[in-house]
Amino acid sequence: MRPFEYARAQSVDGAVGQPGKFLAGGTTLLDLMKLDVERPAHLTDITPLRENGELSQIVEDGDGVRIGALTSMSQTAEHPLIATRYPALRAALLAGASQQIRNMASMGGNVMQRTRCPYFRDLAFKECNKREPGSGCGAREGFHRKMAILGGSEGCIATHASDASVALVAYGAALTLCGPDGERTVKLEEFNLLPGDTPNIEHDLKEGELIVALTLPAPIAENGVYLKVRDRESYEFALSSCAAVLDVQDGKVKAARVALGGVGTKPWRSPEAEATLIGQPATRETFETAARAALQHAHPLPQNAFKVPLTARVIVRALMQAAGLVDEAGNSIQGEQA
Repeated sequence: MRPFEYARAQSVDGAVGQPGKFLAGGTTLLDLMKLDVERPAHLTDITPLRENGELSQIVEDGDGVRIGALTSMSQTAEHPLIATRYPALRAALLAGASQQIRNMASMGGNVMQRTRCPYFRDLAFKECNKREPGSGCGAREGFHRKMAILGGSEGCIATHASDASVALVAYGAALTLCGPDGERTVKLEEFNLLPGDTPNIEHDLKEGELIVALTLPAPIAENGVYLKVRDRESYEFALSSCAAVLDVQDGKVKAARVALGGVGTKPWRSPEAEATLIGQPATRETFETAARAALQHAHPLPQNAFKVPLTARVIVRALMQAAGLVDEAGNSIQGEQA
């Protein structure tokens, strides 16, 4: 780890505008600093803002909920407003890390976490446009089994790592950002950027800006599902995941939200899948059509081509569970089988 200047902020006003990086839970940033991937010359510790409650409250916000950016993953997952209104977010948080990490990691930091692509995290690999612009993408010709099939470019196919962000995108979350020029609001779906020709520019956070809150609008329904498939049962990043929320009335889908993880270069909402669901009967056939729509623009490489059929099955299963056709184990509730 390289030398750096350290300061502690006692308020939001004292934090915004500071150079370098903000330190909250540190569960991603400190790892990357130890790997010499992140090299901030200045760290501003904002944990006092968690301790004094300034950015660690969860409160009702109109018909929705406002989550302070320094609220821990554990605190968020266990809060009654989240557990009852946003169950897909709770499930994604609990699937996202060990209990110890959830106790430390902040919601704002979870949104900001960087990819687990080995070509990014290991300096022995010289080709990584995300770390060294213009150096190439080692994963394209190297090991790419876990890489993205949606949203990639010639410059980068690294997947976004956050489970929680997938559910947040499905629920239409927005971020409140505070900087030297004041506050602004950005939808999380637009905050994360596609790699294109600039994989090193990952998000729309300006220099000196701080995420102060995440706001969730009223959910379209309270039946949200987060389904995650991974190589091992616990403490593993997704090969494929789906957050699904359905409003089903009289056997037909009135409203739908579908977002994918483990397959996109950012948390991947699928308006194509949602459009095929509206007004259609809540059946396996409808959900299979939605899965095909969600994956119509997938661009797999040889090692990760399995993610296309895998993700199709994940989408169908999540939608069937959200529609109440199967239980969490995939057992039929209304004559259907996952």
